Amino acid sequence: MKRYAFTTAAFTGALLGAATFASPAIAEEEENYVTIGTGGQTGVYYVVGQSVCRLVNRGSDDHNIRCNAPSTGGSVANINGIKSGELDMGVAQSDVQYQAYNGEGEYEDDAYEDLRSVFALHGEPLTLLARADSGIETLEDLVDKRVNIGNPGSGQRNTMEVVMDAMGWDTDTFARAEQLEAAEQAAALSDNNIDAMVYVVGHPNGSIEEATTTVDSRLIPIEGGEIDELVDEYPYYTYTTIPGGLYEGNDEDVTTFGVSATMVSSADVDDDLVYEVVKTLFENFDRFKQLHPAFENLDEEEMISEGLSAPLHEGAKRYYEERGWLDEE
Repeated sequence: MKRYAFTTAAFTGALLGAATFASPAIAEEEENYVTIGTGGQTGVYYVVGQSVCRLVNRGSDDHNIRCNAPSTGGSVANINGIKSGELDMGVAQSDVQYQAYNGEGEYEDDAYEDLRSVFALHGEPLTLLARADSGIETLEDLVDKRVNIGNPGSGQRNTMEVVMDAMGWDTDTFARAEQLEAAEQAAALSDNNIDAMVYVVGHPNGSIEEATTTVDSRLIPIEGGEIDELVDEYPYYTYTTIPGGLYEGNDEDVTTFGVSATMVSSADVDDDLVYEVVKTLFENFDRFKQLHPAFENLDEEEMISEGLSAPLHEGAKRYYEERGWLDEE
């Protein structure tokens, strides 16, 4: 299984206001719109959506597409938004993509067979951060603590529930199981309203940076026999190292496990629209990689296979065949 590591590079560009742009290959006279679901504004999903829209909107005169990437509740919310037609595309954890397409987990007995993969993105571990005065040093130490397990519909909530199930836990395991959104939890940790927070996110991350600079806090390893079994059983999980030195007071490498971020869409979304979005990203790939440190080590050809369990969208597939990354059928 692939292992992901994260660099200490500084954030390169202060990001990007929400964009709106256009594209002609699809319609010569009429503007076309694409809406991409992201996540909380402190997370990398928001950066992904804003970055893609920024590139799409720069080329609006050529392809007549306008792109918007609002903040959303995260992976599950994005897939549900795509299914309902409110979103055209969205960022989702590879495990949530798998569960939605196969009718498992959050989507048990409700498989979304029209879900389509577009490309994979950065690796993102389940990140556990605890106050230094909480007494939490291992995963097992969360018992009887005040833990933010993530808001319903978020990727961290989904992955945390998988961990809880593997550990034989439920919400009663904790002194308090909070359901705060990603943007709220750093302040809650600093204000001593919770002992620990979890976040499925690429690194470095602004919310983790905020928490570690406002309160003495530690990244906690997520490993052990139960986690070994999860990584062995599910193809979308992999062990990950968060390098020491990324955050104040956290100088040592920390082992955890995680997923990869993926861009998804629906078979109902216009092939030409998806084609133009994909083409824009990969024809501006070096520029894209500079927009966040989590993107630095992306490899174009790995992005069309790693962590993708739903079939490729026909529009994306067409572009990949043109580039010679896929054999034409």
